[in-house]
Amino acid sequence: MASRRGAWGIEIGQAALKAIRLEYNENTEQVMATSFDYIPHPKILSQPDAIPEELIAQSIEKFLSRNKLNNDSVGISVPGQSALTRFVQLPPVDASKIKDIVQFEARQQIPFDLDEVIWDYQTFGTADEETGYMLDAEVGLFAMKRDLIEQNHAPFSEVKVELDLIQTAPLALFNFLTYDQLGLRPDDQPGVGGEYILLLDMGVDNTTLLVSNGQKIWTRNVGVGGNHFTRALTKEMKLTFAKAEHLKCNATRSPDPRAVFQALRPVFNNFVAEIQRSIGFFSSVNRDAQISRVVGVGNGFRMAGLQKFLQQNLQYPVERLDSFNELSGEKVITEPLFTENILAFAVPYGIALQLIEKSRIKTNLLPPEILTSRKIRQKKPWALVTAATILAGVTFSTLVYAMVGQSVAVAKFENFENGATALDSAVKTNKTKYDAQVEQNKKIAAKANSFTSFVENRELWLEIYKAIDECLPRDNPDEVDDLDIQLRKQIRLTAIKSEKMSQSELAIWYNKVKEDPIASATFADRDRDAPPSANGYLFTLEGISYHYEEGKGSEFQAEGYIKSTLLKNLQQWTIPQSGGFSFPVGKQGVAYAVLSSFNRNYKEWEGNPNEYDPTELLGPQDVQLEKPPEQNPQGDSSMQSEEEERDERRSRRGIGSRRGGFGRRPGLGSATPGAPAEEEVETVLETIFQIQFVWIPTPDEFRGDTPEAGLELRKKMAGAAAPAASATPAFNFSEDGSRGGRD
Repeated sequence: MASRRGAWGIEIGQAALKAIRLEYNENTEQVMATSFDYIPHPKILSQPDAIPEELIAQSIEKFLSRNKLNNDSVGISVPGQSALTRFVQLPPVDASKIKDIVQFEARQQIPFDLDEVIWDYQTFGTADEETGYMLDAEVGLFAMKRDLIEQNHAPFSEVKVELDLIQTAPLALFNFLTYDQLGLRPDDQPGVGGEYILLLDMGVDNTTLLVSNGQKIWTRNVGVGGNHFTRALTKEMKLTFAKAEHLKCNATRSPDPRAVFQALRPVFNNFVAEIQRSIGFFSSVNRDAQISRVVGVGNGFRMAGLQKFLQQNLQYPVERLDSFNELSGEKVITEPLFTENILAFAVPYGIALQLIEKSRIKTNLLPPEILTSRKIRQKKPWALVTAATILAGVTFSTLVYAMVGQSVAVAKFENFENGATALDSAVKTNKTKYDAQVEQNKKIAAKANSFTSFVENRELWLEIYKAIDECLPRDNPDEVDDLDIQLRKQIRLTAIKSEKMSQSELAIWYNKVKEDPIASATFADRDRDAPPSANGYLFTLEGISYHYEEGKGSEFQAEGYIKSTLLKNLQQWTIPQSGGFSFPVGKQGVAYAVLSSFNRNYKEWEGNPNEYDPTELLGPQDVQLEKPPEQNPQGDSSMQSEEEERDERRSRRGIGSRRGGFGRRPGLGSATPGAPAEEEVETVLETIFQIQFVWIPTPDEFRGDTPEAGLELRKKMAGAAAPAASATPAFNFSEDGSRGGRD
């Protein structure tokens, strides 16, 4: 008769819960898939804002709501990188002595107290029928810290699911490989040598590498997974994580596939290098082993181009799993959700195979005390029957005494005793509620205090941003609308970033700037001789300027204008304001302001030169400078000769000269009377710059009227350990209005 008790193999990965239910039909000698489930987590467990315990509990709850376990056995996998795997080659030994030898080897190979781990072993090899000795036997030791086992077991015990098996993912993959790919059954003995298959299971953060011929097994964890490719796209193409994940899975259908694969190439190369290094080590240990092919599983293998890239670089046939060879059950294997995610079911498949006893692996990392308590619970009904029989005899003999005692018992105090018990219970319940409310009030009070504390430090942060704003040049409001964009006294800041640094870190930054002769030349005189002497913040201002006054000195052009306005103001002790007042800059702790970098780009846009809209700018033209030009003897920038050369190139391209002001390029259309006016193309010099300065938050009582007095007061502030502004959060502001995380 066919066996109908099923087995569920479950894997909780970083991205989803995968489960498959198998039965073995003895009549047809086939393994049948009768049910499956694939439940993606709302977030990847390794994301910084994810809470794995809550996400796993939600996925398990959803799985149990859609599937009835009934009397089925259940097994789960644990990550291979969390387990210890050791293979020990044994000398010829009597099969009956294996257990004693393994106990000794376990103490030598496992670097923890055996009471702190759950471990098991598996022998690979058979005993000689005549002598009873095992020749060329190999023992695999598999161990895992007890707290990690309990961590993986807890989500199931909390929902009353009893586990029958806890197995490492590499051994589950070995079960799948031997049964489904090599076609070996538990009683089959593979010949010496045989076909070696390299199995790659690419997950979210890691890839499990396994090489086996059904008799020997070799595993390694490679620290490259699908998320590494996604993070490469987010970094190189400036995308969000979700968009990068979608682009990775649909690279061939993207607008620019070449750019996508170019961004992924470093990760591809690193992944192949790790695999080649693993193959080389395996081949050095197993010199007679010949790998015949590579099989890829795991949803990370769905990435476009990965299979072809591996095949070209590894020089082995690379197969991506698209079906299970030895699995029947049309209801499951033809389901679209199953076929779409079939790469993710290799581990659950191997777990379920072991539960229905169709695998060679017998190890189990389920804690032995759980198995013992389960056996006791199974035998408890029989013990209860025996105890009930004895109790019945004792009860009968007691009835006579009970009848006499009942005839003289007084029950008039029963109601009062019940009332006292109820009151005591109510007091305890209310006391518990009261204590819980007290704790909640403490948390609320602490949260409220966090919004009202360190007010003076928050004022310092408002003051530093006010100082940056005061240092920017400004146009006359009555004239700005009529000014050409190059004549406007405007500098646009696209980002303000701050980073909290110690005194030593600021000194490293200072020395690095000093090594750059161009940047260090922009230091103020008082900042050249010594690095910062206290902890503080390194501010980075990123911005764009289009100011360029033709025929004037360098202080009115490009980076010279930035130096003579914004940078110069940041280097002042105070900035004069109307009404005889002054605003503190260096006085409040700003120092070491420096123009750290700048680029010049010639850009064009169509439209009215007095209607400035940065979104209309076209791509860069001709020249991009990293360093300021040398000065000629007349004091004019050598950029003039570069402009003459550029004008000559622009005239050959049909674009107007820059030296005459704006270059103009006619638009398409007829020049006949009555035709629309020609559309102008404007050329401007865009200067993209970065200014950095150090801010040491300085309260009013530690400021001086002069730089020398301020320095002395700051030394006293450092000695007195004055309250630092670091308790107030620092933020990064960018051009799109978003706000970064706390520094």
